[in-house]
This record gives sequence, C-alpha cells and structure tokens, in this order.
Amino acid sequence: MARIAGVDLPKNKRGEIGLTYIFGIGSSTARYILEKAGISYDKKVHEWNDEDLNAIRNIITNEFKVEGQLRSEVQMSIKRLLDIACYRGLRHRKGLPLRGQRTRTNSRTRKGKRKTVAGKKKATKK
Repeated sequence: MARIAGVDLPKNKRGEIGLTYIFGIGSSTARYILEKAGISYDKKVHEWNDEDLNAIRNIITNEFKVEGQLRSEVQMSIKRLLDIACYRGLRHRKGLPLRGQRTRTNSRTRKGKRKTVAGKKKATKK
C-alpha cells in the first residue's frame, strides 16, 4: 500500500490517477510529478518500488502544498474575506454562490434544500 502525504493511494489505478487522490494534486500536477521522478504514467501504484515512492514523496514535499497545509491555507483565505466584509466574504457568510451565478433558480448546492413559501391568495369576485 502506497501512502503519500497521509493518504493511502489505490493499488490498482495508474500512477497518474492514483496521485489525484491527494488533495491539491490534479491530473496535470500528477503528470508533472511522475515525469520529474522518471516514472511511466501507465505504471500502476502497486508496481512502484520504494525508490519510486521516495522520489515522489520528495517532489511533493519540496514543491507542493497538499492536504492539511493546503486546506488550512484555503480556510484562512476564506476567513480573511469574511473579516474584511467584502462582497465575496458576505456571500460566504450567507452561504450563497460567489462568482456571479444566478440564484433565482439553481444554486441548490449552496443554498440547501428548498424552503417553500406560501403563494399569494387570489382575490375572489362576488
């Protein structure tokens, strides 16, 4: 079992895909890491030897912020926006989308489950 940055990588996946299980590493970064370590993209994680693992670990620790360190940095950035009360900070505080999306319809992920409001009653004619 390959364990890098506190994450167990899946054994039967290609190296390029397996590295993306680490928070902060996407497909292009994974390719860069494997290329720099001199490992084929198609080599599966369980085929990596200790030398390969050490090379990958060294590259990740020296060049990238991943997992806990990156998560805390993201949280600090959000907290800064909340503290200075800018537009994006207010949207974070209210739990609404921040990047200009419409909210009349959609944006259910940010807003949560629908809260139904009773409709207006129509006046009856006599």
